[in-house]
Amino acid sequence: MKAFSKDALAIIIGVIGFIIPFFLSIPGLSEAGHVALSIFIIAAVFWMLEPVPIYATSMLVILLQVFFLSKQGVLFPEVSAEYAPNAYTDFIGTLANPIIILFLGGFVLADAAVKFDLDKNLTRILLKPFGSKPKFIILGLMIVTGLLSAFMSNTATTAMMMTVILPIIAKTDIDDPMRIGLALSIPFAANIGGIATPIGTPPNAVVIGALSTQGIDIAFTEWMVLAAPLVLIVLGFSWLILLWMFKPKTNSVPMDLKGSFQKNKSAVLVYLVFAVTVVLWITESLHGVGSSIIALIPVAVLSLTGILDKDGIRQLPWEVLWLVAGGISLGISMESTGLAEWIVTSIEWSSFSTLFMIIGFSLVAIVMSNFLSNTVSATLLIPLAVSLATSGVAGEGFSLILISLVIGVSASMAMMLPISTPPNAIAMSTGTLKTKHMTRAGLAIGLFGLLMVTLYALFYWPLILN
Repeated sequence: MKAFSKDALAIIIGVIGFIIPFFLSIPGLSEAGHVALSIFIIAAVFWMLEPVPIYATSMLVILLQVFFLSKQGVLFPEVSAEYAPNAYTDFIGTLANPIIILFLGGFVLADAAVKFDLDKNLTRILLKPFGSKPKFIILGLMIVTGLLSAFMSNTATTAMMMTVILPIIAKTDIDDPMRIGLALSIPFAANIGGIATPIGTPPNAVVIGALSTQGIDIAFTEWMVLAAPLVLIVLGFSWLILLWMFKPKTNSVPMDLKGSFQKNKSAVLVYLVFAVTVVLWITESLHGVGSSIIALIPVAVLSLTGILDKDGIRQLPWEVLWLVAGGISLGISMESTGLAEWIVTSIEWSSFSTLFMIIGFSLVAIVMSNFLSNTVSATLLIPLAVSLATSGVAGEGFSLILISLVIGVSASMAMMLPISTPPNAIAMSTGTLKTKHMTRAGLAIGLFGLLMVTLYALFYWPLILN
């Protein structure tokens, strides 16, 4: 009954928030902007309080935009004063946005890899060189987890890697802090590793999707050049902080890594498709074929060969695609109606330095993502940041790509609480650690991540982007 009351209250707040702007006359905001503000408020309330699933909120956002902000909607032409409404296809078309297709290809590859144990076999091979010393075992686990999460779902990677570390934890003494370090190493590495590629985590998709609406396309390799060095540094720091906070007592832990690659025709085809797709993604700047087009290769080939059957298609995480599509759609309406510009121009940004804004956006993204989905945090912040960058009030040194990267990358640095990310929740479910352990280590990594994002935004990213 309590859960129902809480959800009912959240729905009431969201609905009231949706209705209020219709009865206001906000100076400087168009009629269409008032409607977009209504949609933004109900989306923000529903995404933050989750009275309904977050993907359902995305569906609601697209529906409301089609009804109230499109030429074919019920309010046209009333909202067409200064800002003409979009065609309804601008909103529902986000479901076929190139970044959605890119993620779909990544999901299909990950599903096939799990089905034929490619992920487990890669883990077995990659962990062998790290021996039996605890500090190197943790390093190996973090490198493998980070690498896998760059191409697979962070949640799926964590779930799989937990099966690898549980036998190791079982071999250590109950009072050995290494148990906590092991349990935390997987979710932390999964969260950080997802930053490395466009398909690693949904906030990356939110960034790329927002930039694409501005006519800016980031190639797969370009994203890796921008993000991978940061990932390596933060991953290395996370390893050191875990060893410092949870220093292992034992000197050796034997690793039992057995298994072999499947050699049937379907497995070999999966290996081939996986390799070809990843290589084409990485060499996009050489051949010029877009990463979203390349993503169709595994979707088509694995479907045609029956490896991806109808049950497999049904089990793909479509809710993530809906969430990202809803975020892109919300960004379109906020920009086209002038809402984002109005919010941005309501603040005297000229009084803030570029450094202050970088730290501010990064800090807000990290704090929000510790309590909300990192995708939701990026979805709410990116449209405002894009408008700030395009308005020119942030100064010449703060470009459109730069401000988007700051938010997108920072959103993945949040890992203080079990609710911060699904990988954190999975780690807590092992019963090996307490929330205070996660909070201590997560806070240190978050602060270091804030520092590194600031340094990269000031020095490295401008150098690469210019």
